[in-house]
Amino acid sequence: MAAEVNPLSKVATGRLHSHHHDDPKGFVAAVEHASEERGLRLTPLRKEVLELVAAAGKPVKAYDLLDQLRSKHGNAAPPTVYRALDFLLEHGFIHKLESINAFVSCHHPAEAHQVPFLICDVCSSAQEVCDERVAALIEAQAQAFGFRPQAQTLEVHGVCKHCRKG
Repeated sequence: MAAEVNPLSKVATGRLHSHHHDDPKGFVAAVEHASEERGLRLTPLRKEVLELVAAAGKPVKAYDLLDQLRSKHGNAAPPTVYRALDFLLEHGFIHKLESINAFVSCHHPAEAHQVPFLICDVCSSAQEVCDERVAALIEAQAQAFGFRPQAQTLEVHGVCKHCRKG
C-alpha cells in the first residue's frame, strides 16, 4: 500500500502578499482595466470605495469606509457602501475577511481565486497567501468526502513578524 503524500509537506513555495499596497493608484488602474475587459461598470462610487480600501493598507471595515465617504460627500448611506462592496467582492477585486468583518484589496484582481489570509491580532495587518496548493488540498479533501464547496474562507490569526519583534 503506497503512503499518501501531503502536498504541503514540502517547503512552502507560496507567496505572501502584505495588504500594504505601495501603489494604490496602480491597483485601481488594474481593476479598471480588468473591469473594462470583462464588460463591467466600475461606477465613480465603486471606484471611490475601491480607492479607499486600497489606500487603507490594512483591513478596513464598511462603517469606516462610510465615515470616509461621508466626510467627502455628507450624504452617503450604508446600503450605498454595501452595494459597492458587494460588486467589488463579486468580481474578485477585494476580499472580505469574515472573522474580523473587514475588507482588503486583492493582489490578483484579474483572476478569480480563493486564498488564505494570515491576520495579525496586534496590528490588524493581513497577508494574502498565494499558494494554489492550499486551495487544491481543500478541494481534494472536499471531493474525498463527497462535499461540493461553494466558497472557501481560511483565515489564520496570530502575531506578525513585525509585532513579535516590537
